[in-house]
Amino acid sequence: VQLQASGGGLVQAGGSLRLSCAASGRTFSANGMGWFRQAPGQERRFVAHIRWSSGITSYVDSVKGRFTISRDNAKNTVYLQMNSLKPEDTAVYYCAAVTYDSGTYYYTREDSYDSWGQGTLVTVSS
Repeated sequence: VQLQASGGGLVQAGGSLRLSCAASGRTFSANGMGWFRQAPGQERRFVAHIRWSSGITSYVDSVKGRFTISRDNAKNTVYLQMNSLKPEDTAVYYCAAVTYDSGTYYYTREDSYDSWGQGTLVTVSS
């Protein structure tokens, strides 16, 4: 499975961006997909997760009400709509997938994911 993230860029504070992550390769089947981000000088951290089958979503507190994760099953694509962006949202954003068969996993943990995209840079200016 290959994940291709896109949609990053430079935006002013208060603006919006939509990130996309397209999955390709062997027949894609995921339990869930997530977005993580890594700000300069910081560790990579969880942002959002979506259960592929149910569409149930989860977010880190700092983005709740501003970011929305969604998926398009037909296109094997997950999105991250980011509104009301703040300078502290500046980071490289990574998408990731849980493709193994497991009913339960810790979606906030990087090591739960077995496929990763290459990252896309989001820069929010003040």
